[in-house]
This record gives sequence, structure tokens and C-alpha cells, in this order.
Amino acid sequence: MLGTMFSQLKQNGLPSWAYKAALLVAAAIWGMGTVVIKSTVDEFPPSWLVGVRFTGAGIILGLVSFRKLRDRLAADGAGHLRDGAVLGVLLFLSYWANSSGLTDTTASNSSFLTTLYVVIIPFFSWFVIRKKPTRFNIVAALACTAGVACVAYTGAGAFSLRFGDLVTLLSALFLSLHVLYTAKFAPGRSMTVLTVIQFIAAGILGFAAGALTEPTPDFAHLAPDTWVSLAYLTVFASCIALGLQNAAVARVDPAQASLFLSTECVFGVVFSIALLGEVLTPSLFAGFALIFAGIVISEYLPLRAERKRTQRAVEEKTPIPCEARDLEEADAFMR
Repeated sequence: MLGTMFSQLKQNGLPSWAYKAALLVAAAIWGMGTVVIKSTVDEFPPSWLVGVRFTGAGIILGLVSFRKLRDRLAADGAGHLRDGAVLGVLLFLSYWANSSGLTDTTASNSSFLTTLYVVIIPFFSWFVIRKKPTRFNIVAALACTAGVACVAYTGAGAFSLRFGDLVTLLSALFLSLHVLYTAKFAPGRSMTVLTVIQFIAAGILGFAAGALTEPTPDFAHLAPDTWVSLAYLTVFASCIALGLQNAAVARVDPAQASLFLSTECVFGVVFSIALLGEVLTPSLFAGFALIFAGIVISEYLPLRAERKRTQRAVEEKTPIPCEARDLEEADAFMR
């Protein structure tokens, strides 16, 4: 069923709005995923949650893409396994930190603080792939820093970030590295195979960390809503949303695609308020607005500027500079 749905999305006959809608649906699924983790993590330990989620997702995607998985591993098994394992470690660390942070922060805070990885990436890329940040990246970083300060504002001139907020910021750092190394490893590799391997690796690490540091969940007596949450994170937030994004991102302008995907944090706040009863204070609202503005500046404006330069070069019949596709597109393979 998943394979049929994704292949239909890739057909050329679909209108452009269908692919844009697919990106919005993927963003909404991930936004809802933060709420689901928040409502589950107190009953189901974070490491075990990561283990169940990504092991299940890896098995499902492996079955759906079995032929490609078999053929590519036969051709270059060692390279895919090595790179997939590195990505799996980073994936585990980012989602373990995210799930652990949700034990001591709100789903709204988590949604926006995690999305800071978009702004962090250009600065990490300076060290990983030697690409300097642009003026857009610097302005975006300043806007997001001001936004985090507003989130930390507790009134009466005092500022304080919870332990969960700090751990969530750590998640954004690991997520940044994950996206960067996904872009670095992608050439010459099958992203489908890398995705399956990193999912399985992250799941195994989750189970190992859970066995060493957390109490073992009583799977035989889990509440039905916990099973529903686990199924949602495994099937919808890890498989279906990934498939929707991958199918749509190749057929939507990158600037528009990045803007649609950045609405994930907005969906996370909306669902947090509607389903968890979280309260959005003026300080939090200002912080979220600044962070979202920083995300748009970091993702949308550079891509739009690059598109204009390309169009101008075509019109003037001059060579188009050979630059790497924007790194945010690597995010299509890491969720």
C-alpha cells in the first residue's frame, strides 16, 4: 500500500498543488509527532521510544524497498553500511535528546527549539564541507538568538531555560550534523538504502541505551493509547511523512518546499495548544515568531536569491556557477 501511494505521488500527471499539499501534510505529521512524544514519553522511556520507532520504521521501509536494498548492498554493501551506521548514530543522538528533552519542556518549546537546526546548519557546514555562511544565515542566527531569549524570559527581567530546553537545543545540534553528513555521504549512495540502515542502527542504539539506563517497559501491559502513539511515530512520522516529502521535494521549487516544511514548528505549537492545553504567553509568542522568521530567512531567501541568479545567468547566456544544492534538501532523507 505504501509503495503504491508513493508511486502515485511521483506521477507526472499530478498538479503542482498536490505536491505542495504533500509537503504540508508531512510537516503536519511531524508537528503532531512532537505532541505524541510529549504525551507518551512519561509512560514510555525515551531511549526505548527511539528503539521501537526506528527499528519498526527500518523494517517497514526495508520490506517496501527490498529489491533495491538487496541489489545495492550486493554492489556496495561495505560503503552503505559504514555511512548508514554513522548517520544512524547521529539520528539516535538527535531523537534521543529530543525525546528526553520533552520530559522537562513543553511540546511548543520543543517544536521551535528543535527546528533551530535549520539555522545552525550553515555554520556547521563551514567546518564539514568548507562552505561559508551567507549574510542571510547571520541575520537568521541573530533573529533566532533573540527568539530563544524570549522563550527563556520568565518575567521581571529574569531569563531561564529549563533542563529540557537545553537538551532539546542539543538535539538541534545533532540534527544539524545529521543533515550535513547526509549531504556529504549522498553522492554515489542509494538514499533509500542509507535510510533503512540508519533507521535500524538508531533503533538498535535506542534499545541498547534503554537496556543500560532505563527501566524496561512492560510491553504486555501497555495502555492502548501508548500502542497507538508508538504506531503513529513508527508508521506515520517515520515512514509515510518521509515518503511524502521525498516524493514531493523533487517536484516543488526548493525555496517553496523549504517554506512549506518549515511550518512543522507551527503545526507543533497549534497541536500543543489544541490537544495538550499549553498556554502561549506574549513572550513565547514573540520568541516563536522570531525563530520562525529566522527559519524563513535561512531557508527561503537564499534559495530565492540563487534561483534569481540562475535565471539571470540563463537570460544573459552566461555559465551558471556550479554550487551544491541547498543542504536543507538533505533533510528529505533523515526524518
